[in-house]
Amino acid sequence: MGSGNEPLHPSAARSVRATVVQAASAAFDRERSIDRVAELTARAAADGAQLVVFPEAFVGGYPKRADFGARVGVRTAEGREWFRRYHDGALDVPGPSVDRLGEISRAGRVHLVVGVIERERGTLYCTVLFLGPDGRLMGKHRKLMPTAMERLIWGFGDGSTIPVLDAPFGRIGAVICWENYMPQLRLAMYGQGVELYCAPTVDDRETWLPTMRHIALEGRCFVLSACQFARRSDYPADYPIEASDGDEVVIAGGSCIVDPLGQVLAGPARGDAALLTADLDLGQIARGTFDLDVVGHYARPDVFRLVVDRSARAAVSFTPDDLRQAPSDFHASQAHHGAAEPPE
Repeated sequence: MGSGNEPLHPSAARSVRATVVQAASAAFDRERSIDRVAELTARAAADGAQLVVFPEAFVGGYPKRADFGARVGVRTAEGREWFRRYHDGALDVPGPSVDRLGEISRAGRVHLVVGVIERERGTLYCTVLFLGPDGRLMGKHRKLMPTAMERLIWGFGDGSTIPVLDAPFGRIGAVICWENYMPQLRLAMYGQGVELYCAPTVDDRETWLPTMRHIALEGRCFVLSACQFARRSDYPADYPIEASDGDEVVIAGGSCIVDPLGQVLAGPARGDAALLTADLDLGQIARGTFDLDVVGHYARPDVFRLVVDRSARAAVSFTPDDLRQAPSDFHASQAHHGAAEPPE
């Protein structure tokens, strides 16, 4: 028996006003990019948005067309210097830049989903941060599978950062760019009950919209895809790519919002920057799962099962005994086992 306190139609009472941002970041310039996050989030919040989604790599930048001086068996000094600049423009999680993003989400009283370039020691990750209206960092997702040349400049995420997070209006998750072509990752998101499936991307091709519609239909979830619209002039003046002039479009957009039955609610936006906003009725999810729930009545666990390893994968780990052992104890134990004293 139920408690008697549940509403008759719980999903029908839930709705959210959501905005996807199509705009250029200030590539390689962390602080200017965060300034743009602040400006665009404020505009979306003024229009009543409760959830604001930014494109992939918005803070830190997406190095479109760059090769960082790399060929098979060859790297250049100039390419290494560009990587240093890219590394300098990334952010630490947690860190002061994340705190500032939290101030932005708190000022707008919005849930903020923003693509960043995360820095951890010598490695960069293409990451999505989730920040709540209280300014708190709710979680993050690191891109599991960088695509093609991205593998040279970004590390690989692991199963410890594929969350689906609770918000008052629904469950939020993010899958970045071509990760959306990984059936296992999509199924892992559906299995966690994702309702607001965010898809930050730089894929500006015409084929992206049918991908987003397919995912919305497959997962019976809302899909919110944010892509940059960037010109050559949005990159540093000495950025080493060929372009006809500063107005040449480098990333062409295509942002969209799709409902659980595959209907396009906003977009795809092309040809300019845009804020796409839609009011999402979460009751549409239950209407969709009436005849398709790929992790419920439309699943066949007797035939197919997906096992997800959510453990963190560290290159170096230390047992508690190692951490507690003082250097003097270590040398004493080495002497006890007959080891020679280390040289000075």
